[in-house]
Amino acid sequence: MRILVDTSIWSLALRRQVTSNDKVIVQLRELVTESRVEMIGPIRQEILSGIKEAAHFQKLKQYLAAFNDYPISQQDYGNAAEMYTLCRKKGIQGSNTDFLICAVAVNNKMGIFTTDKDFSLFAKILPIRLV
Repeated sequence: MRILVDTSIWSLALRRQVTSNDKVIVQLRELVTESRVEMIGPIRQEILSGIKEAAHFQKLKQYLAAFNDYPISQQDYGNAAEMYTLCRKKGIQGSNTDFLICAVAVNNKMGIFTTDKDFSLFAKILPIRLV
């Protein structure tokens, strides 16, 4: 199964000082090695946003260039809006990007790899598969 890797995982792997034995980092490396990682433009933008040092920004941008953006369809955007509304009615809030991730994953039979606890709440209502 292909896996849409959320910003929280990329942030952990690329921005912070972590040990190379960290369980999340090991799992990400395995997914990359197996060519199962998927990227979408909004996640790429979140990863790169707010990096103050130009050299670090360029380094990350170059690293992420190895991952092509999975195409986002008009249906994905519509489904994301429906998912947002459905969760909101149940008292669960999230960002537009989070619901776009959910829609792309569901519409394309992908899992979502994240440490963001909001996705566990979404999974109670939406048919997403968390890794």
